Amino acid sequence: MTAAQPEFRPEELLSSVIAELIGDVRHVAVGNASPIPATAALLARERGKGRPYVSLLQSRKHNFFTDGGRELFDCAGQGRIDVFFLSGGEIDGEGNVNLVSIGEHDHPKVRFPGSFGSGYLYYVVPKVILFRTEHSRRTLVSKVSFISAPGTSEPNVYRHGGPIALVTNRCVFSFDKAKKRFALASVHPGHSVEEVVEHTGFEFDRAAQVPFTSAPDADALRLMRETVAPELAEIYPQFAQSVFGVKIVA
Repeated sequence: MTAAQPEFRPEELLSSVIAELIGDVRHVAVGNASPIPATAALLARERGKGRPYVSLLQSRKHNFFTDGGRELFDCAGQGRIDVFFLSGGEIDGEGNVNLVSIGEHDHPKVRFPGSFGSGYLYYVVPKVILFRTEHSRRTLVSKVSFISAPGTSEPNVYRHGGPIALVTNRCVFSFDKAKKRFALASVHPGHSVEEVVEHTGFEFDRAAQVPFTSAPDADALRLMRETVAPELAEIYPQFAQSVFGVKIVA
């Protein structure tokens, strides 16, 4: 951290990274329990001066859906959602996601929350950003125990959507659909390539020199702290308070 560079929290770094990955699109949708992707989506909207439109599934203010997930799925199927976010109990090197269980299906060792349409959205949303704040060999595995949502499909299967990147607390991976494989795009400040290799259960491509992830600039930090954070408090009050210091009125 240089003297001229503003200090930032890990959540602010990840939100800034994801906002860049969102890019110039029309509509970003964010599901449940996703405060960092929600921060990124609102940051992208503020930087784009109102574009993209942001739908936060649990929000009253930022959600035009009146029937929850069913309308979200309809909207995605009509091609009106450009970016969505997925996570999983396990994610493997081919972009497959496990949101169901580990172990025998009838007698699992671990149960996860369930797929909730993730397989469908993975097929129809053009840019799916995978996100996991625990970067370990337990979560990033060589092969998922159960495929809730496949990262790629056979050539004879029409598929408009799929993963473009995986963002973790240690690094950013880009995804090559042709190779069905991740590549290490950048390593977050304070971490190293060796550390990423040590804690990743799948093989991935990497250049001889891997850059550090770009830190959020002063403008991004200002927007997140002054404009985005108060809006997040509607659905993520604890997150807004702990990360950004937003005062929550009971």
